[in-house]
Amino acid sequence: MEKVVLVVDDSATVRKFVAASLNMKGFRVVTAGDGIEALERMPSEKFDLIITDLNMPDMDGYEFIRTLRETPEYQDIPIIVLSSMTDLKDKDLALESGALAFLEKPLSTEAIQREVFRFVHKTIPHTG
Repeated sequence: MEKVVLVVDDSATVRKFVAASLNMKGFRVVTAGDGIEALERMPSEKFDLIITDLNMPDMDGYEFIRTLRETPEYQDIPIIVLSSMTDLKDKDLALESGALAFLEKPLSTEAIQREVFRFVHKTIPHTG
């Protein structure tokens, strides 16, 4: 069964890079430009994992994560933060909000694939 990942980032370049990285491993990717747009997409899909930035307009990643964790039908979806905000306090706050992992920008295709596989398939992907 095809796994679906929601990628939330205000950068179209980042959304395209992450989508391409996951598409090559058989994932279907849905994208949103901020937390509000992402929440609007939630009822129409069953997401297996969410990747979100922290620093976004309208609704930032922290608020988006907290909203998901407070909503029973979404509270168990694994969330990975992908951010250039790399201070320890930013990482701690993201994890306290409900994220399961934190990836720093810039990042590699392999790093994205490894973390997604870890939470969706409970394995590490084969490279190559």
